[in-house]
Amino acid sequence: MSANSIPALLPNGPGHQFVLYGDSCSGVPGALHEKTFAAVNAVLRRLDPPPEFILFPGDEIIGLTADPEALRAQWRHWFEHEMGWLDRQKTPLWHTTGNHTAYDEMSERAFREVLRLPDNGPPGQQGLSYWVRRGDLLLVFVHTLWTGLGGEGHVETEWLEATLKQHGDARHKIVLGHHPVFPINGFSGSYQREIGPDYASRFWDILVEADVLAYVCSHILAFDVQVHRGVLQLCTAGAGTAHRMPEGVEYLHCIQAALDADYFLYQVLDTDGAVRERLQWPFKPADPESWQTLSPGMHPADFTGPMNSDRVIELRIQGLMPETAHPPAQTLFSAFNPDVIAPLWLGLRGPRQTLTLILGREPGRSPHYWFGPDVAAGEAFDVEIALHAGMGPSGVLYRVHGDDRWTSFDGASATGLERLVWPTRWSVGHGQRGTEDRVFVGEGLEVAFAAG
Repeated sequence: MSANSIPALLPNGPGHQFVLYGDSCSGVPGALHEKTFAAVNAVLRRLDPPPEFILFPGDEIIGLTADPEALRAQWRHWFEHEMGWLDRQKTPLWHTTGNHTAYDEMSERAFREVLRLPDNGPPGQQGLSYWVRRGDLLLVFVHTLWTGLGGEGHVETEWLEATLKQHGDARHKIVLGHHPVFPINGFSGSYQREIGPDYASRFWDILVEADVLAYVCSHILAFDVQVHRGVLQLCTAGAGTAHRMPEGVEYLHCIQAALDADYFLYQVLDTDGAVRERLQWPFKPADPESWQTLSPGMHPADFTGPMNSDRVIELRIQGLMPETAHPPAQTLFSAFNPDVIAPLWLGLRGPRQTLTLILGREPGRSPHYWFGPDVAAGEAFDVEIALHAGMGPSGVLYRVHGDDRWTSFDGASATGLERLVWPTRWSVGHGQRGTEDRVFVGEGLEVAFAAG
């Protein structure tokens, strides 16, 4: 390994190690994105060992032209010059369609003819949707803007379901498409920024039912990871497009990942080769011996300091809801410092009694909100909460006790818990101003805490 090499994550035993990156929007000699894409590729080429294969979820070229010859010229430049360093026989490179590359029937034809991807997709989508099997790993690539259904945001689901069932013996299943299913960083818009609502619910149900590990997408110019009913949505759109969603937070990047029988691991590398984010999934649960039941005013003395990417806080909250809905805020747990509005408040708000986390930022700046499930009046509840700084804005997770599938809270922030310095005081069942402040009006509230 040379001094300039970047150590790649490797599986523990049999498995796979690979790279994911998308949205370079290049293909034009001398254009800005050629330079930014080259900067990302320079980092990828430093990985030691190199990846076994590369997954690229769309928008390789700037495209969006009515001239088929200009479109093919961009593809030629992308493959022959910008990716000419890659031996694609040794390191396969698999793609999805994107809104810059398969935006009408002409560009779909060019995509098929130039890329010559496996011809095993659904009727009318051969070479646009397809699957690849590598031993115990199934990769399914879907076309999230098929003209045969209406274009951008429209995606076929019957073939996807059948393909996942056909390969039910695969230990690992990853589905890839260009458009996200769930909004990222607050950027939202059906049929433009996400798969349309006519398809999204059924699409995700199919992934959950098939025990898919992750849905990999791009399109939103960010790195993002979230989880819904146990399935990851992983967005990587930093391969060169010189815009960010939002600027000042997101960055150009590629993802190097490893997958084995126990874990999915990744590291997100910026154009300096620095690891900006990383994750092990599933994350290791807290030691059973570390759990403690909290009482109002209690603060474990050994838990202080900043959150970091490896720190996971787990809460288990049980209680009985009031017989009638109580719209005013009800505190379940909060953490605060004297004379400062609580930087972390978890409770119920509104007529649907929605589980809500409020995260304070800087003094004088509005807090950020994350929303979980509604809790019905008169019902007993037993819910687990995980606060995972390494998952960015989607690192506020919940699940019903006894269910092993986590789901990210809904939010509109581009950052998460990574900047939180854990406060010195806690409260249970009421807010920071005492026993009359935003009181939980149900019965039998119990909060247990563990730090991983």
